[in-house]
Amino acid sequence: MDLSKLKPAKGSTKNKKRLGRGEGSGFGDTAGRGHKGAKSRSGYSKKRGFEGGQMPLQRRVPKFGFTNPNRVEYKAINLDALELLASEKNIDTFNPEVFCANGLCTKGELVKVLGRGELKSKVKVTAHAFSATAKAAIEEKGGETTQL
Repeated sequence: MDLSKLKPAKGSTKNKKRLGRGEGSGFGDTAGRGHKGAKSRSGYSKKRGFEGGQMPLQRRVPKFGFTNPNRVEYKAINLDALELLASEKNIDTFNPEVFCANGLCTKGELVKVLGRGELKSKVKVTAHAFSATAKAAIEEKGGETTQL
């Protein structure tokens, strides 16, 4: 075995030109970086969103409006979904655990019952919030609403 004939395993290295190794290599002097400017210097790294000095997109796009940090986000469940569960699975008592078990919400989500659809059965519903029409429709059929 001759040390002068050692080579890396096939496919383990890329055939890349060696930069800054003299004029004869074709990549001496500036080592392919051109002349002057930030890109020619060592330690240069382009900032995220940098567009060559042009005003970047995140600064060109107008920002407006207001995002309320205290907004309460509810998962909306309509009366037609309650009626479907009541008729198909014979459920008459609804609460957030029942909603989650049937795939209408995920654990920890706040639930609001809305009034779309028609309710035909008497149900007992416990949720975090109710719309006025949903509450009226449930109580009209003799059901109960309990707010958490």
